Amino acid sequence: MIKKYKSFYTERLLLRAASSEDADLVYILLNTPKWKEFIGDRNVNNLDDAKRYIDERMIPQYERLGYGNYTMIRKADEVKMGFCGLYDREGLEGVDIGFAILPEFECKGYTYEAAKLMMDIGFNTIGLSMIQGITSKKNIASQALLKKLGLTFKGPVSLPDDEEEILLFQKQSDR
Repeated sequence: MIKKYKSFYTERLLLRAASSEDADLVYILLNTPKWKEFIGDRNVNNLDDAKRYIDERMIPQYERLGYGNYTMIRKADEVKMGFCGLYDREGLEGVDIGFAILPEFECKGYTYEAAKLMMDIGFNTIGLSMIQGITSKKNIASQALLKKLGLTFKGPVSLPDDEEEILLFQKQSDR
């Protein structure tokens, strides 16, 4: 049983810790063409795989650090739209901000709204001194969002067990 983690709110969104009740969203999102192109195939082929992905890839970070992946839910109608969070990624020194949203909700400002809040939480609540962002060289929209959030391009990097070189962005705390 996962313990209760703090939820966060913006004008339009509820951000709550991802849990097994989000298996449907994980299954759909991880099988979108953009996820597979820019992030990769995570072999989530059914709801059981999605639950396992949550249990093995999301929940352990909450238990270890107290923060992680948050489900983006539109407050107006309680529709789950995607994920945004702060991640401790293997092969990166420090914390990475990550985000993904279903195609029908793109270009409406939701991801920026959620990511801006996550940046604030990272710096002002958790006390991080730096937040990083990584993205595929082909993912121009993600690169633009990282820049809009105030992250600066630092250069290409490679993560363990990943053949593709990715782009690293960083922002230091103002404190």
